[in-house]
Amino acid sequence: MQAYSCSLVRGALEDVLAGQLDFLDGVVFPHTCNSIQRLSDIWRMNVKSGFHLDLVGPVKLNTDSAREYMAAAMGRFRQELETSLGGTIRAADLESAMSLGNRIRSIMQRIYAARLARPGILKGTDIHAMVKAAMVMDRKDFAALAEDVAQQLEVTQVDEAFNGKRLVLSGGLCNMPDVYGAIEDSGGAIVADDLCTGHRYFEDAIEPRADALAAIANRYVDRNVCPAKHAGIKSRGENLVRTVKESRADGVIFIYLKFCDPHGFDYPYLKQMLADEGVPCLLYEMEEKDAAGGQFKTRCEAFIEML
Repeated sequence: MQAYSCSLVRGALEDVLAGQLDFLDGVVFPHTCNSIQRLSDIWRMNVKSGFHLDLVGPVKLNTDSAREYMAAAMGRFRQELETSLGGTIRAADLESAMSLGNRIRSIMQRIYAARLARPGILKGTDIHAMVKAAMVMDRKDFAALAEDVAQQLEVTQVDEAFNGKRLVLSGGLCNMPDVYGAIEDSGGAIVADDLCTGHRYFEDAIEPRADALAAIANRYVDRNVCPAKHAGIKSRGENLVRTVKESRADGVIFIYLKFCDPHGFDYPYLKQMLADEGVPCLLYEMEEKDAAGGQFKTRCEAFIEML
């Protein structure tokens, strides 16, 4: 692997070569960054068990042709998945999955709204655990459990008003739940986020259409994108500023994986747009399997004290 590949990519390859992913029936690689593309190639050459599919969507999303391209890519992926699974993905199956997905998004939006209104009502590590569960649990089981959580949060009162600093978390956070504890111990609370493994995973429902694949494609094209995609020169910055204002946040903490070029290229203009609005920010780079130890907590304490 290239020396500049991030720890997420290197860790995934390490896991599969060590046999820790032998339980998988197959793997799907979406086209994001160059390192993920190369990981797919190396994976295909070295891992012979299970099926291996690539889903290559458009990179530039703010064109009419992007929707057509995405829908076509989804169509090819559907056929490849049917062949790999040895079955048929019917229109009714897609409709049912879309409906359940929209229900889960709605429930998670309610949970995020409860946290926004009453910081501290739910620990950041618990939110992170729920997001992970939404990605790996049986969808129906998760929806039922998450509905219970949402209902409880909506009637739960917080004993004391939150007097700390309201923060937005942005960047490439994938599996580092202990960062939330360090932030909270320093007197802050994450009230909103701009993460692929966070709010962007749940925002915007799939709008029903006669063509289910076109409906799915439209959501991927219209949603707020990660830095590996392009939807306008300042679209990500505008979304981040809007998130800060709507959540009444005092500052933004960026957490990036080391060697993540898309996020690294994005940061200077995001920082400038926040500065133009008078919003302070902190950047911290770490490896995917690093613990959020003393150095990170010290930086958080200093940042929150400055706020």
